[in-house]
Amino acid sequence: MTIQTWKQALTGRIASDLADEIDAFEGQIELKKQGRVGDKLFAETRLRRGAYGQRYDNGLRHDGTGQKTLTFPSGEITKGPGTFWDAPGMMRVKIPFGAVSPEQLEVLADLAEEYSDDILHVTTRQDIQLHFVHIEDTPDLMRRLGAVGITTREACGNAVRNVSACPYAGTCHTESFDVTPHAQALADFLLGHPDTQDFGRKFKAAFSGCADEPCGLTRFHDLGLVARERTQDGVAVRGFLVLVGGGLGAVPVQAKVLTEFCPEQELLPTAQALCRVFAQHGERESRARARLKFLVQKLGIEALRELVAQERSQLLEDPRWTAHLDAAPADPDPRSAPSPLAEPGSRAERSWQGTNVRTQAQDGYHVVSVSLPLGDFTAEQARGVADLGRRFSHEALRFTVEQNVVLRWVAGADVPALYAALDALGLGEDGADGLLDPTSCPGTDTCKLGIASSRGLAKELRRSLRVVADDLDPAVKRLRVKMSGCFNSCSQHHVADLGFLGVSRSVGGRRVPHFNLVLGGRYRDNGGAYGVVVGAVPARNAPEAVRLITNKYAAERQEDESLEAFVERLGKAAIRTLLAPISKPPPYEVDPSYYRDFGDPREYTLGDMGIGECAGELVPAVEFALSAAEQKLWGAQDELESGAAAGAAGNAYQAMLVAAAGLVRHLGGQVRDEPDEVVAAFRQHVYAPGHFHDPFAKDKFGRYLFSLHDSKAHEGASVETAHRILDEARLFLEAAYACTERLLEAGSQASASAETAIPSSGERA
Repeated sequence: MTIQTWKQALTGRIASDLADEIDAFEGQIELKKQGRVGDKLFAETRLRRGAYGQRYDNGLRHDGTGQKTLTFPSGEITKGPGTFWDAPGMMRVKIPFGAVSPEQLEVLADLAEEYSDDILHVTTRQDIQLHFVHIEDTPDLMRRLGAVGITTREACGNAVRNVSACPYAGTCHTESFDVTPHAQALADFLLGHPDTQDFGRKFKAAFSGCADEPCGLTRFHDLGLVARERTQDGVAVRGFLVLVGGGLGAVPVQAKVLTEFCPEQELLPTAQALCRVFAQHGERESRARARLKFLVQKLGIEALRELVAQERSQLLEDPRWTAHLDAAPADPDPRSAPSPLAEPGSRAERSWQGTNVRTQAQDGYHVVSVSLPLGDFTAEQARGVADLGRRFSHEALRFTVEQNVVLRWVAGADVPALYAALDALGLGEDGADGLLDPTSCPGTDTCKLGIASSRGLAKELRRSLRVVADDLDPAVKRLRVKMSGCFNSCSQHHVADLGFLGVSRSVGGRRVPHFNLVLGGRYRDNGGAYGVVVGAVPARNAPEAVRLITNKYAAERQEDESLEAFVERLGKAAIRTLLAPISKPPPYEVDPSYYRDFGDPREYTLGDMGIGECAGELVPAVEFALSAAEQKLWGAQDELESGAAAGAAGNAYQAMLVAAAGLVRHLGGQVRDEPDEVVAAFRQHVYAPGHFHDPFAKDKFGRYLFSLHDSKAHEGASVETAHRILDEARLFLEAAYACTERLLEAGSQASASAETAIPSSGERA
C-alpha cells in the first residue's frame, strides 16, 4: 500500500471536518517551509493543533558544537538548537475527562514508540503528551489519532482546553449524579465552536459530581460545574452550581458563583454565552491579564452575570444543547460478576490495596488506581494496561489529574490477579495520590519556562520517602505533594498539602536552584483554599523540608487535624523557624552539588559569573534591600493569618516599595523612601529600560506595583483582596531577585571583559 493509499484509507475512518483540518494543517507546514507563512501566524496555528516547542538545555548530551543528540528506539538523531523546525517538540493529545479506551491507548502507545521517545506522559489536566515529536510527523500522527476518535485540536493555544472531570464519576458514593455525559457534551460542543475562536487567552472547564471532595477541582477553573439536585413539585431536577473566573497561575483566584443552580438543559447554552462574553470583553492587548479571572475582577460578578444573561437571551436555538440528555450512555455490563474484595496474598499487596483500591457505589465493584511515577509510562506498559482494561474493567480507563490511570468496574475477586499483572508491568507501587506519589509539571526537563527541576525533585522525593515508607504515619502518607518548575502552578501546587515552585537565588556570585514552599492549600472542597509561600529552601534541601514538616505534623497534630489546620494553628512564623537551618546552601567550595539542579551535571548558571570588585560593593546593598522586603512580606503573611487584612496588604505594598527602591539604588538612582518617588524612580531606572523584564515575567510583575500604587487597593483591603496583593507582592519580589541576578551577571561580564582586554604600553603605564 502506498503512503497516499494508506492516508486515504485512514482518512476514511476520521470525521470529515477533522480530516479536512489535518489536511489544511499539513498544507500550512509546507507553506511555512517555503517561507510563505510568518512565524507568529504559524505558531498560533500549530498551538491550536496541539504542537508545542520544548527546551533542550537539560538532560541531553552536548557535543560542544551546539548540536544535541537524542536517543530514540530507532537510533540516534542529531538536531541543532532552535525552534520546532530544527528540533523535535511536544504534542499534546486531548483526552476529555481522561476517558480512554483500550484501543485508543494502544494507538497512543504505537505513536509514542514510533514518533516520540517511547514515553506517554499524563498531564494534570488528564491529557497525554508525547515529547520529541518532529513537526513533519504531526499530520500523520493526528490522522492515526483521529481514526480512533481522538483529536489534538485546541489542546493548546487561545482556546477551550481539555474539559476535565472527576475520574470516579458514575462510581462515586457522594456524587449527586454522574457528570460523564455532560462533560462529554461540553467538550464536543465547544470544540471548534465559532464562539470560542477569538479568545485572548486559554479557557479551562471542569466538572465535579459533588461539592466536598477534591476530584473535580472546580474552584480554580474558568468554568467550574458542580452537580446538584433540587426537588421541584416533588420531582428531582438535575443541574449545576456554576463557578466562573477561577485560576491558579502566578496569582491564584477563587472562582465566583455565576448561578447557584443551572438546570442541566441550560448547561451548554450558558457555557456558550459565557464564551461569547469572554471573547467580546476579555483583554486583547496584555496577555498577562487576558484570562477570564481578570475580566471578572474588572467587571464584577454582578455585571458579568448580566452580560451572560443578555447573551443567552440572544442565542439561536441549537439542538445539541439537549441531545446528550436523551443519549446518555447505558449502565456498563461488566465482564465479571460483582464480588467482595479478595484478601491480599502478601504484605506488599495489602499495602497496595490500602492506598490504590477504593470501593464503588455499586456493591462488589472497585476502582483501582495505577501509580505512574512522574506521570510517565512506556509504550509497552501502556499496551499492558490496555489489555488489563479489557480483561478486568469493562474497558473503563481514565487518566487523573494526579497523573495516574484508574481502572473502574473491577470485581473484588479480580483484584489480586490485577495486582499481579500490574506488578509484572512494573506498575504495582502503592501510595497512589499520596505523599509517596508526588505530582510534577515537566519543569526544566522540557518546558521553556522552567526555573528549577520539578521532576528531579519529585523523583528524589519518591526515592527518599519509599526508603522510610513503612515508618510513615498513615496521616502523613495521605498528604498530597505537588511541585512546579515556575510560578505557573501547572502541577496545581497552590492546593496541595505541600507545594513547591521553582525559583532562583544568587549566592556568592553563583546561581542556586531553590524551591518556594507553599503551605495551607486545601485539596478537598474542589480546591477550596490556596496556600501561600512560607519560605524558600535550596532545591537539594527540599526533601529535608518535607521530612521536617511531616515529622512535626505526625508528632504534634491533634486528632483528625489536617495539615492545613495544623499549619494555621502552629503559625507560619514557626514553620519558617523550623526551616531556618536548611534555608541557605553551604559555600560552593564546601558542597558544589547545591549549585547544580537535579539530574543536570552542569553548574546552575549560564556561565562563570565571577565576582568583580564593583559587584562586590553593590551586591550587599541590594541583597539587604531584598532581605528587608522579604521580612516585610513575612510580616504581612503573619498579619493576614491573624485576620488583619488591611495591615497585611499594607505590609505587602511596603515590601514591593523596599525591593523597588533597592533596585533603583543598585542602578545608581537616588530616591527617598516616599512611595510616589519610589514608584516614579522604579519606572524610570528599572522598568522603562527593560531591566525588570525577563522571558518568563515579561512586564506583568512590574505592573503589579504600579496598579497597587495607583488604586490604593491595600487601604482597607478585604481578606480576599489582601490575599491577592500578597500573591502579587511575592511575584514582584521573585522578579526583583531575578532582575538582581541579571544585573549582577551583566556587571560581572563587563568586569571580565575589561580585565581580559590587553592594554597598550602607554595605558599599562
